Amino acid sequence: MKRGKDVEEKLQKVRAGGDAKYHEKARERGKLFCRDRIARLLDEGSFVEDAALANSLAGDLPADGVVTGTGRINGRGVCVMANDSTVKAGSWGARTVEKILRIQKQAERLQVPLVYMVDSAGARITDQIQMFPGRRGAGLIFHNQVRMSGMLPQLCLLFGPSAAGGAYIPAFCDVVFMVEGNASMYLGSPRMAEMVIGQKTTLEEMGGAKMHCSVSGCGDLLAKSEPEAIEAARTYLSYLPQSCEGELPVVDPVPPAASCDDLEELIPEQENKLFDVRKVVERIVDADSFFQIKRLFAGEILTGLARIDGRPVGIVANQPKVKGGVLFVDSADKAARFIGLCDAFGLPLVFLADVPGFMIGKQVEREGIIRAGAKMIMAVSSATVPRISVILRKAYGAGLYAMSGPGFEPEATLALPSAMIAVMGP
Repeated sequence: MKRGKDVEEKLQKVRAGGDAKYHEKARERGKLFCRDRIARLLDEGSFVEDAALANSLAGDLPADGVVTGTGRINGRGVCVMANDSTVKAGSWGARTVEKILRIQKQAERLQVPLVYMVDSAGARITDQIQMFPGRRGAGLIFHNQVRMSGMLPQLCLLFGPSAAGGAYIPAFCDVVFMVEGNASMYLGSPRMAEMVIGQKTTLEEMGGAKMHCSVSGCGDLLAKSEPEAIEAARTYLSYLPQSCEGELPVVDPVPPAASCDDLEELIPEQENKLFDVRKVVERIVDADSFFQIKRLFAGEILTGLARIDGRPVGIVANQPKVKGGVLFVDSADKAARFIGLCDAFGLPLVFLADVPGFMIGKQVEREGIIRAGAKMIMAVSSATVPRISVILRKAYGAGLYAMSGPGFEPEATLALPSAMIAVMGP
């Protein structure tokens, strides 16, 4: 009995995390404790922790700075990894790495999604020999992520820093949701940039959440708070199967928010007049089901998950309101990545085309517009899921190809009465 009591007392200390001053510091920045994050993410009472006593003999390293385990979201199984920023700023030691490797293997064995809740200062220099170079070192985490890419959903919730090599955990995930003001990822800190290359910058400018969600495209959703990011994660996973071999989650159908009867009024016949393609989307998909991905990045194309008659689909739509819907390097890259995500997990694709084509000119040629366009068209060609292309108003040049035109063997190409297809526009 005494031994059992000792273990329970030890577990209570582990579950408390680091010193009170670190909890207070986190609260001042609007951060939740990592175990509170897990509790918000998972169904109540469903979390089963793995290796809670890892490195417990160290005394000041409860759970070695990372909490891992299994649980359920909306009744479906998931695996979770959460850095504990109250323990040495969530940094990685040898057993931290081992715990992450174990939960990755568990997710692969169970064929369930894996959620990475990242808030970490990076590797502990004092532990680098044990955790960095070997066959079960940190590199294996990234290798596993790549192997599991397209096999099972991998989602990163970025609550704080993700520095240096650790920045590749979000980079190798399917999507990254970042909390404004706290989340950041970068290969080298502003101080390092100033010392090594003489560049003065700020953390927000170089690796902040808003920058990554609107400029680099590394972030897929910018949340105002941690609870918002966590709720978005639950919603996102509700569209996806447990793995690439699983069935899509179907819910009771809901009528669209508006009727298609006024489409002719909504879409101007004159090509130089703008309209908001989101109003077309809301007339096609189940009400309140459109979950936009990369909303702040490359706004000339919309990508997002939705439901039609209760069944998950992917939406790719040109946005005339932004840059006339012309495809640029970033928008082609954004669309290609999203098409690959839907194809991996069996979501049919609906293309809504109103596209003048790809951008021309010296700048975009130097940026690699041909390469980026080829990448998007290759993603369309490679997709094995059902595809439907709807020409809303126009599809010119290679824009027709990129939006899954007739030559790319969609299940159907539908055109509104006034729609035009041509090599070039008038």
